[in-house]
Amino acid sequence: MTHDHDLVLRPTEAQRAAALAPPPGRTGGDLVVETLCSLGANTVFGLPGQRALALFDAVGRSDLRFIGLRTENNAGFAADAYGRMTGEAVPLLLSAGPGALMALPALAEAAAASAPVVAISAQVPVAGLGGGRRGHLNELRDQSASFREVVKSVHSARTPSQIPSVIAEAWESALTAPPGPVYVEIPEDVLRDETVIPQVTGVDATPHELAPRPELTAVAAHWLENAARPVIIAGGGVIRSDAVGKLRLLAERVNAPVVTTYGGKGAFPWTHPLSLQSWLEDRHTTDFLEDADVLLVVGSGLGELSSNHHTFFPTGRVVQIEADLGKLESNHAALGIHADARLALQALLETVAEREDEAAPERVRLLLADIAARATPQDPASAPAPDPAQDPEHQLRLLASIRAALPPRSPSFWDMTALSYRAWSAFDPKHPNTMHSAQGAGGLGYAFPAALGAAVAEPGTPVLAVSGDDGAMYSIAELATAVQHALDVTWLIVDDGGHDAPRETGANPTRPDFAALAASFGVPATTTTPQSLRTDLTKALKTPGPSLILLPTPPHP
Repeated sequence: MTHDHDLVLRPTEAQRAAALAPPPGRTGGDLVVETLCSLGANTVFGLPGQRALALFDAVGRSDLRFIGLRTENNAGFAADAYGRMTGEAVPLLLSAGPGALMALPALAEAAAASAPVVAISAQVPVAGLGGGRRGHLNELRDQSASFREVVKSVHSARTPSQIPSVIAEAWESALTAPPGPVYVEIPEDVLRDETVIPQVTGVDATPHELAPRPELTAVAAHWLENAARPVIIAGGGVIRSDAVGKLRLLAERVNAPVVTTYGGKGAFPWTHPLSLQSWLEDRHTTDFLEDADVLLVVGSGLGELSSNHHTFFPTGRVVQIEADLGKLESNHAALGIHADARLALQALLETVAEREDEAAPERVRLLLADIAARATPQDPASAPAPDPAQDPEHQLRLLASIRAALPPRSPSFWDMTALSYRAWSAFDPKHPNTMHSAQGAGGLGYAFPAALGAAVAEPGTPVLAVSGDDGAMYSIAELATAVQHALDVTWLIVDDGGHDAPRETGANPTRPDFAALAASFGVPATTTTPQSLRTDLTKALKTPGPSLILLPTPPHP
């Protein structure tokens, strides 16, 4: 009698022949590359370093497309965006010591945004591991410890035979809900030395599905269909799990208004009659959410930016669907459903009855009208904001110009700057997964290298990056990357002289002539005005290759 667990995949004749006669000169680096290719990778990001040369040499012998950036952190941001756009795990190749540590801020952003980055780092030779302080270049007492509190999981291979299994394990971890960055480290000599291990031809790393418990979705469905004022908060988990359509069906079935978090923008149609859009920092929106007798939170932990800086206190029942167990009920008591958003919403759709509520769209309309009236004062005598960069009316006009110029399906990437903060609430992304920012971890310098990664993921689609002058300084070197790979990225730099800084100290740093600097890289640059921004952006986005648009902000009056 044969049992299912006794079945194994038998090698084909071609696989047997390849195993018995592997090509000469292969190294541990080749095992890494063969495993990545077997898992479906076709593009890798990174920056070569001495300890990792055998790995990068193996990439050069393969069919993998290598996108090398000028700093490890920027390579991490690019990989993050590639993962967000494709939903695929994406390799980030790093050297040891400082080269590896340079990627930590980018991996922190990937962790906050649940981007499936597989960081593969070299290490000092095996003999130098264990904190013995042998004085190797790039030596750290415990390199993986620096990553352990940042990434989702940490993995290590200490022999060539461990490499395929370790990378497959990390790959599966990166993709299993909630997705996120993982870290793999392999010593230099394991990567460099020749191996007799056969070519890697079959690796399985299928992510596990995280299904909801049916007794929990039954209770949630009962609450929703019997609620008087249900409301839905949709987070980034809705987009990552490809649950946008299911969210809309559920909202329409129970007539529940939907507000999206900043990380969940695009999860619900902006102009839908039930759309509260993304005005989460508006106190009236907070009051509206607090008034809900049943609040369904999908794919969000209700962190600082999703809770109006922790001033939101629900008064009714809360149902929270969240794949990250650590975020479940971390801020508010709830009926916690630990599940992938897509599977949980499908379970609700199979259970919940239709709920009639003709007043819901009108309540949404009145709230949005009130927000619009306060965002754009009608009194001509009202005093303007003392700083033009902070003037809401000025910012809304700029966002309207950007929205008009940007093709509906083109992705945009936003750095931490005043215009981006307004965009979190006010910008309509038109489609899911087309607006991304660094608001997960809050680091500077995200927008441009992330936009480069998106351009690699979606060739032929123009991509927009928006930075302030401070954030732009983190990424100037990547103009060379944009030119080298002819990437269709338009970089809008809002040069406000650091005016969006909360304090005066250090808020007015010296900065370059960005247009001249771009031109020195061979990147077309245009200095624009608020009045010509739409025209200049439209032209740049339609022109193949990289370009830069500089928007100076008028000085303080």
